[in-house]
Amino acid sequence: MQFTDSLNASVDRFRQKYGFSGAALKMIAVITMLIDHTGATVLRALYRLPAVAADPHMTQLVRQLYYYSRRIGRLAFPIFCFLLVEGFMHTRDVRKYAARLFVFALISDIPFDYALHHDAGPFYKQNVYFTLLIGILVLWGVREMRGRIPFQLIFMCAGMIMAKIMRTDYSYKGVFIIEMLYILRFSPLLQSLGGAAIMQYEKMPAPLAFIPVYLYNGRRGRQMKYFFYCFYPAHLLILGLITHVLIPALAKL
Repeated sequence: MQFTDSLNASVDRFRQKYGFSGAALKMIAVITMLIDHTGATVLRALYRLPAVAADPHMTQLVRQLYYYSRRIGRLAFPIFCFLLVEGFMHTRDVRKYAARLFVFALISDIPFDYALHHDAGPFYKQNVYFTLLIGILVLWGVREMRGRIPFQLIFMCAGMIMAKIMRTDYSYKGVFIIEMLYILRFSPLLQSLGGAAIMQYEKMPAPLAFIPVYLYNGRRGRQMKYFFYCFYPAHLLILGLITHVLIPALAKL
């Protein structure tokens, strides 16, 4: 017991000195998401160009860049889920939090479809804000039903089913990891280990996202709330324009 307390104290001191604030975690998530979506849009478009396909060395380079960009991008979603749980536990008004997610889910819908699912139709998939919105609503219901486990399980299952039906980004698995991070919130170690184990379905390096999560120091850091909200639709719109307008125009030169 004494050893465990000493170890926990040492870890806490390390977090406070070298750990990550909430703002730092958001920045990691945003950067890795940008890398992921650049691969899914721009690099994929470059790979399809006849000039690239005709050059084996260029083809191999673009293929490798695409592969690594998508792998790096797997770090983003688990961090966003952790931050959602933290935000839920500390927000003063869950209604406003959920309403904000809903508004930006609607705003992001067209840029998301345009950049990532240009040929699949507007209702093929729903953007990640819908996943996070369902997650926050589930957590809200679970908290309101505290002590009534059957009703809590109903909320959790209903959230996963809704995400599956709506075809949200990360689908029911995305809602499930939000639920598990909330359940394990009382132990940073178990929360991180549990999250890493769940994210095994995404393969490496997705589970590694829980290294910075475990080192979260509990501080908010410099807040740029609406920057992070607006970045998602803005970067998708820009990537969509590069992919579907700029690259085809350059290919014709």
